[in-house]
Amino acid sequence: MSELRFVRMGFDAEAVEYQEAWDEQRRVHAARFADEVPDTVILLEHPPVYTAGRRTEAGERPLDGTPVIDVDRGGKITWHGPGQLVGYPIQKLPRPVDVVAHVRRLEEALIRACAEFGVETTRVEGRSGVWVLGDPVEQRPLWGSPRPEAGGGLALDFDPRISDPEFDPRLNGPEYAPSNAGQRREDRKIAAIGIRVAKGVTMHGFALNVNPDNKWFDRIIPCGIRDAGVASLAGELGRDVTIEEVLPVVERHLRDVLENAEPKPRLIEKATA
Repeated sequence: MSELRFVRMGFDAEAVEYQEAWDEQRRVHAARFADEVPDTVILLEHPPVYTAGRRTEAGERPLDGTPVIDVDRGGKITWHGPGQLVGYPIQKLPRPVDVVAHVRRLEEALIRACAEFGVETTRVEGRSGVWVLGDPVEQRPLWGSPRPEAGGGLALDFDPRISDPEFDPRLNGPEYAPSNAGQRREDRKIAAIGIRVAKGVTMHGFALNVNPDNKWFDRIIPCGIRDAGVASLAGELGRDVTIEEVLPVVERHLRDVLENAEPKPRLIEKATA
């Protein structure tokens, strides 16, 4: 692929409002489609905001009516805000476009970046993004159990999420909150990915949790996933980590993965009579 251009749009006190960034994405997208600019990655922080992808269901939004911006990316609802590094890669891909391959490249760059900070991450089949794996179910601490001998934990045969697919963690206390998944030693997402491809050019991208207040995620069903939670680099490492510290590492791995990739048109099997 061609050389990447990185644009640091705004961080900390200069965090960029979501609508302003979305407008800039569309401007750069049009310019990239016209070959007026090279492949570009916009990097920034947002003030607190909830955004909902096209597959978001009504029951996954904040219960208190907090405003949500509906966007044209894939995926479901998520949160953006302080302490989260957001990246919007705007790239021209060969046609027919292989969307999954593009997502996998973004995941790979973020997995490598997390590893450089000492956080082991991976993919989870059927769920996009970058994950910190929890313990095997039988080894997790018990939460909320009615059995005193279980130490006040959640016994597997008592966990309502197992028997109720519509279980809503927002109504059942902090022991079920997405932000507490690390304490429960469950799978937890450290980077979310949601994209759109229009006219062969990508938009939207990823959000890497560096040191946010993950309690913002407790007001929604993050990415529509009820049986896992969220993580951050700072939370996993047990120390402060800053956007300033992470930014050049993520840029380097994005450059290495995306510039050295050889995207190929998705193979389309022709139907046989």
